[in-house]
Amino acid sequence: MPSSSQQRPLGAQISHMLRDRGVTHIFGIPGVHNQEMYRGIEEAGLTHILARHEQGAGFMADGYARATGKPGVCYVITGPGLCNVMTPLGQAYSDSVPVLCISSCLDETAATKGQLHQMKDQRAAAETVCDWSEEARTAEAAYQLIDRALIEFETIRPRPKAIHVPIAKLESLAGTAPKAVEEVYRLPDYGVEVDMIEGYLEAAQKPLIIFGGGVESLLAGAVAERFGAATFTTYAARGLIAEDYALNFGSYLARPDSAEIIAEADLVVAIGTTLSECDLWRDQLGHKAKMIRVDLDTESLRDGQHADIAVLAPSTPIIEELVGNGSGEPAQTDWDPKTVAATRARWRAQVNSERPGIVPVADALREALPPKTMIYSDMTQFAYAAKEVWDMDAPGHWHHPTGFGTLGYALPAAIGGAVARPGLPTMAIMGDYGFQYTMMELATAVELQLPLPIIIWDNGKLGEIEASMVAAQIAPNAVVQQNPDFLKLAEAFGAYASEPATLIELQVAVKAAFAADRPTIIRVTPEISR
Repeated sequence: MPSSSQQRPLGAQISHMLRDRGVTHIFGIPGVHNQEMYRGIEEAGLTHILARHEQGAGFMADGYARATGKPGVCYVITGPGLCNVMTPLGQAYSDSVPVLCISSCLDETAATKGQLHQMKDQRAAAETVCDWSEEARTAEAAYQLIDRALIEFETIRPRPKAIHVPIAKLESLAGTAPKAVEEVYRLPDYGVEVDMIEGYLEAAQKPLIIFGGGVESLLAGAVAERFGAATFTTYAARGLIAEDYALNFGSYLARPDSAEIIAEADLVVAIGTTLSECDLWRDQLGHKAKMIRVDLDTESLRDGQHADIAVLAPSTPIIEELVGNGSGEPAQTDWDPKTVAATRARWRAQVNSERPGIVPVADALREALPPKTMIYSDMTQFAYAAKEVWDMDAPGHWHHPTGFGTLGYALPAAIGGAVARPGLPTMAIMGDYGFQYTMMELATAVELQLPLPIIIWDNGKLGEIEASMVAAQIAPNAVVQQNPDFLKLAEAFGAYASEPATLIELQVAVKAAFAADRPTIIRVTPEISR
């Protein structure tokens, strides 16, 4: 039970509790309903980032969480505030991001109608896009739910949680939160499972390992090398395998004929990946051999890809023990490095043919970036192409709204990422249409004086939708829009702006943006590569 020796309004106690648990930043917007949550922010030593829309606050919390691995926390108001943040919560759920949303809610809704911000069922609405959504009707319940969320972020698949606190409870006095759990211990070692996987890999002549975004260990490449395994990575796992690893097929899983390569393997091991539609863009992976799946979530272990052996475990101890058990020279298998290189070259050429002009721009951008640049991209053709051909120098440094697939993600998420990594390079990439979903958050970036390059790929239309309509023999409709003058828009917000005419000018502009004292919009059109 919490101590009653330090009485404060519950809203203030929540901020103190979060700070005591290691939270340093809150993303949100204050309102009359949730103002008690703001009473304790400064006193607790939290930094609050003021978004211009609750959707932006949610994406900032998401971007912060992806950059740090720690929970991103957002404060929103009853009703519309909660509804506005549901899209970011849905994205966080899809991509397994630890976001904690704390909102105010009405004290009573059954007998009283017509109240400000009233919803039929706020808790249930949030539950549709969260791991869970609960109403805390007492201080004790609020404290327990916060600790439950923080512990689950560490121990199971991280997905967003929503906690709703009645306004009267936020205003009422409460004792301090109980002492935090000192240490969260995980399950014991996985020696039996490792021995089993090791045995299959050692016996295979053409082993294939697919690494997903759930893999955090930097030893993933060492596992592949030890067993002479060919590798694929999902988009989210790029950077886990070194670009120069001779048996790395890269992030080309979505190439249709990757299924033929996968069918050659005599063992497939998939670690930390859901092998979802957004990873493959086909129904089946294409394997014919035995498949071993390693994942934290039983959903992935019993999905339509039909694993023969399912291992419910975090990836890191499995990978580390597989590496630690090895000795001597790497295994020699039947994979041919020349064939792997030729296959990658063919796939790269396909990407360049399908989306002309993007690959040269992506190459030029990559050359201009400082090491360990963290990139946040939006749903845009530029990102779709770049994610296949752009090898990362480190894992966990390119974040994309996979799965839920919302427009407007990149700018606010990049703000969250930049806040999380002061002094380190962060960049946003988005299309001309998607930028307009959350362009008001440019004001937040200016306010924070973030040196953030914002690449806007401006083809003046919804290019991917147009291509899809044409492929379906539908006359393109509602895919061309009138854009604002992005350079003048940047000036109005107090940001810098640039419109490079050549790839060299693009590189110069990007380097200058990283050194600036505020964000820079860099408008790039398809003509730049011609």
